[in-house]
Amino acid sequence: MKEIKAFIHRNRIPDVIHALKSAGFSNLSIVDVKGTLNALDNKEQDYSVALGTAIITEMKLELVCGEQNVDDAIRLIREHGRTGQQDAGWIYVIEIDKAIRIEEMAEGQSDP
Repeated sequence: MKEIKAFIHRNRIPDVIHALKSAGFSNLSIVDVKGTLNALDNKEQDYSVALGTAIITEMKLELVCGEQNVDDAIRLIREHGRTGQQDAGWIYVIEIDKAIRIEEMAEGQSDP
């Protein structure tokens, strides 16, 4: 299994999510994060006194999929996450060593 993390401009995330869900990807997580992608306009950019640099609110998308689906997920994220800029975001692919379902344990059952 693989985990895909993508850092995407806020205005592109709805199209990315729609494309992934339409292609059968599920269990997507989306989080607002502060980042240093190039702002699309002045309204998108803030200055962080604490960090001492210009920042924007980006979206971090996380999903887990089988290795056979990684290329499709990357293609969809790239296709629908484009902004027309040279640097519209980043995609990272990480190996997952183990996945454990959270479920109710029966009485007397112990963890593996």
